[in-house]
Amino acid sequence: MGSANQTGNAARKARIEEMRRAQQARERRNRILVITGSAVAVAALVAGGVFVVKSQSGDDSSSSTASDSKASGQWVTGSDGVKTWKGTLGRTHVAKTVKYPMEPPVGGNHDPVWLNCNGNVYTEPVNNMNAVHSLEHGAVWVTYNSKADKADVDALAAKVKKTPYTFMSPDDEQADPIMLSAWGKQRTVTGADDANVDKFFEQFVQGEQTPEPGASCTGGTMK
Repeated sequence: MGSANQTGNAARKARIEEMRRAQQARERRNRILVITGSAVAVAALVAGGVFVVKSQSGDDSSSSTASDSKASGQWVTGSDGVKTWKGTLGRTHVAKTVKYPMEPPVGGNHDPVWLNCNGNVYTEPVNNMNAVHSLEHGAVWVTYNSKADKADVDALAAKVKKTPYTFMSPDDEQADPIMLSAWGKQRTVTGADDANVDKFFEQFVQGEQTPEPGASCTGGTMK
């Protein structure tokens, strides 16, 4: 009897030990699966995060910034000193930032909203894309950099304020101290008393170069 009990206890212990080993094996497998799954999930999150960061940081430059391929061409300077852009100037309304081949730009794809140009004088740099839209409406844009004489800037501002379809702003990216721009046209002047200022205004404020003559210079944006 005792021998039978001992045999039964030994068998039971053996089964319990086997079950314990099986349970431990299952737990090890589960831990491996959890660790593997976590690693995969983390890797996926990291990869997704990198993609989002790259997308938001503008690594894909084609989605946020683009050169205006339709503004390809070159300047041709006339005997009167006015430069004319010989080439195609796009006129498509776009949301992404456009890099223009000239500064200040004289045309090309631009923002759907124009910059107010009813004799507006801006004391801070303006968005080129809004300004180009104003040129499309037949405005003349007066720009100056830090090398321009303050007296000339003040005198030009006074002229702009009383001339519809004109606007003025600083532009430290331009090459010369004072420049005048219209759609497809541009020239440098020596100062406010340069006779070419009046000539440029007379010829190009709502001039023949205007793609959209009579379009509004109010009701747009002021920045």
